[in-house]
Amino acid sequence: MIKTIRYNKNTALDEIFPRSQFEYEDINKKVREIIEDVKANGDKALYKYSEMFDVKLESLTVSSEEIEEAYDRIDEEFKEVLLAAAGNIRKFHEKQVRNNFFTNGKDGVLLGQIINPIEKAGIYIPGGTASYPSTVLMNVIPAKIAGVEEIILVSPPNKEGSIEDSILAAAKIAGADRIFKIGGAQSIAALSYGTETIPKVYKITGPGNIYVAMAKKMVYGEVDIDMVAGPSEILVIADENAVPENVAADLLSQAEHDRLAASVLVTTSEEIAEKVKNELVKQLERLPREETAKESLKNNGRIIITETIDEAVKISNEIAPEHLELCVNDPFSILGKIKNAGSIFLGNNTPEALGDYFAGPNHTLPTSGTAKFSSPLSVDDFIKKSSVIYYTKEALEKVKDKIICFAEKEGLNAHAESVRIRFEGGKK
Repeated sequence: MIKTIRYNKNTALDEIFPRSQFEYEDINKKVREIIEDVKANGDKALYKYSEMFDVKLESLTVSSEEIEEAYDRIDEEFKEVLLAAAGNIRKFHEKQVRNNFFTNGKDGVLLGQIINPIEKAGIYIPGGTASYPSTVLMNVIPAKIAGVEEIILVSPPNKEGSIEDSILAAAKIAGADRIFKIGGAQSIAALSYGTETIPKVYKITGPGNIYVAMAKKMVYGEVDIDMVAGPSEILVIADENAVPENVAADLLSQAEHDRLAASVLVTTSEEIAEKVKNELVKQLERLPREETAKESLKNNGRIIITETIDEAVKISNEIAPEHLELCVNDPFSILGKIKNAGSIFLGNNTPEALGDYFAGPNHTLPTSGTAKFSSPLSVDDFIKKSSVIYYTKEALEKVKDKIICFAEKEGLNAHAESVRIRFEGGKK
């Protein structure tokens, strides 16, 4: 069910963790057609694709009355959970807020940086047969904290032609400004180019299926995007002190996502490896999504046995997992050695699900090894920076010859002249 590998210095990374490289030629062709159709035909195309893929709609817009009614319908216990989670997410992300800065200008030179929020952001929330209110909170709250003026949320409708109550309730709590009942590649096109009903935005964030991911990739440049997310991943580093039942449960928490999800255990203990394998068999039988999780473990699951924790850390840094759990006696002792991971969970009492729903740090994370160069979604994703430069004439005169020299070396004489002209003929 899950492959076991004994690691040595000759073990290839592809053998440890084979990330499948899929060809999406047919999908890309279809996505491109949808984008061009929406770009040319606006709402008419959106209604057509909604009827084709989801349900026939009378209106794309979710009214304020629908939002209020959905909020009132959710049970009080879950409402309290949403509010508590939102509070934790808000508290964490408020610490990410950046400030403008300026130098003192005493030498006639004033330099600085000013921060402005992106004015319009689009948030994609998967829907239809599923409901992800946690993703609403994780995407809308950082945008709100950044100061985004208009947050547009899109999500595919269910067969009744509405968006799930939990999504609408989370959107109200988080502060989304407008909500539309549209999903898939067509919603990404609408957010990128605008239609009669849906406004064009400047950035799109939020996860989706392969059609949504490819659409986001195609519209990048017309708008900004957060990332092109791949299948979910978890890597657990465990020593002899790990709890096998916990480790197995955490591996399955990702395997149940879909058949392409990857769950990896790297351990220094053969005993732990064997016990975790046995636990996986037991716990699989209790899962409603047993077949999905089983196929995920079979195709993409790995148990890797190493001699040392340092070897385990080396493997983890090479894989750069989306979620990394350090189920070891003293996780803080190796935290400084972790270079590449989307989110790091320390100790036996910090399951990945805590980060998915409640702790506060964002659960929109880099996948497919992109944690080597990218970061979780944050307030930074919803701001832009502008540099500010001011020189007095006296300050410019001190450096003019250096600028002229530099420009002429690059063969850009008009650049040089734009400095030189300010000091010719007594010009002020």
